[in-house]
Amino acid sequence: MNAPNSNSAQTQSRKADHIRICLEEDVQFHETTNGLEHYRFHHCCLPELDRNDIDISTTFLGKHLGSPLLISSMTGGTEQAKTINQRLAAIAQHYKIAMGVGSQRVAIEKPQVADSFAIRKYAPDILLFANLGAVQLNYKYGLDECLKIIDILEANALILHINPLQEFIQPRGDTNFRGLLDKITQLCLKLPIPVIAKEVGNGISAAMAQKLIAAGVTAIDVAGAGGTSWAKVEGERAENALQRRLGKTFADWGLPTADCITSIRSLAPDIPLIASGGLRHGLDVAKAIALGADIAGLAMPFLQAAVLSEAALYDLVEVLIAEITTVLFCTGNTNLHNLKNSGSLQRIQY
Repeated sequence: MNAPNSNSAQTQSRKADHIRICLEEDVQFHETTNGLEHYRFHHCCLPELDRNDIDISTTFLGKHLGSPLLISSMTGGTEQAKTINQRLAAIAQHYKIAMGVGSQRVAIEKPQVADSFAIRKYAPDILLFANLGAVQLNYKYGLDECLKIIDILEANALILHINPLQEFIQPRGDTNFRGLLDKITQLCLKLPIPVIAKEVGNGISAAMAQKLIAAGVTAIDVAGAGGTSWAKVEGERAENALQRRLGKTFADWGLPTADCITSIRSLAPDIPLIASGGLRHGLDVAKAIALGADIAGLAMPFLQAAVLSEAALYDLVEVLIAEITTVLFCTGNTNLHNLKNSGSLQRIQY
C-alpha cells in the first residue's frame, strides 16, 4: 500500500511533536490517578530470607525475562526516535527485559524511515513487540502491512493499540471504529505471532477485555489512566479552539490502571496481562504484579532517560530493579509468584 506523501509527512511530523510535547509540556493526568495509591504492602519485619535468595525473573509469552519490566511503546520514524529506540534496545538486551516500539504506520507510509525501528541487531535476544493502531485496519491496512512491520522489527508479538479518544481529538485523526472487532478477529486468525491489545492511557475494562479475548488476542496491556494524557498531548497539537477545548475537557478521562488490572484478572485468570499507565517506579511495578499483572510497562521514565544518555538508562533500570527487590525482601517473598499469592498487598480502608 502506497499512502500519499502528505500523509507520511503528517505522520512523521506528529511523531516529532509527540516526543517534544511529552518532554516539554505538562501532559500528565492531574485528577485521575493510576489507583495504586489505594494499596499498601504489609511490611514484614522478619522476612527470614537472604537478599541473594530473591529472584525477580519471570516468563511472558514463553520468553524468559530478567525482570517483569517492559519498555512501553513510544516512538519511531524520526532521527531522534531512531537514537532513542537504539538506546532502549541496548538496555533491554543488557537486562533481558521486554520492549515495544511506537506505531509503525510511518514505516509503511515512508519506507525510508523504517530503519528507525530496525533494532533487532541491538537486542537479538529480547521479547520485542511491533505496533500498529488497530483503527488502521479500517483504513486499508491489513495482513500484508502487519507482516511487513513485524518483519522490519523481527518481532515476537504485535501490539494493536486502541485509542479512540486520542484519534477523536487529534487533528485529522482516524475515527472510523465501526466493525473493528471483526477485523481484529480475522487478523488474529492469520498472523503467525501473538497479538496484544493495548490502550494508550485510558484503560481497558473487563467487558472490553472479554470481547478482545474472544476475538483471539493473546494478551492484554491495560494502559490505564494516571500517566501521560494523550488528550492533553493532542490538545497541545490542536489546530483550532475546539480541539484545544476537547483536550482540556477530557484531560483526565479514563479507567485507573489498578482498576483495570483487578477487573480483568478477575474475569480472565489466565490471560497474559501487562500493567501500564502511570507507573513511575519499582514500587508501582510491584503493586501491579501483586494485583495480578504478569509484567509492567513504563514509558515516560524510559523516554526521559533515553534522551539524556545510555548511562541514564542504566541508572534507571538499576533503580527499578532495586525497588522491586526491596518490596520482595520487605514482604518476605523470594519471587514474583510468591508475591502474587502472598496477600502482602492490601487495599487501604479509608
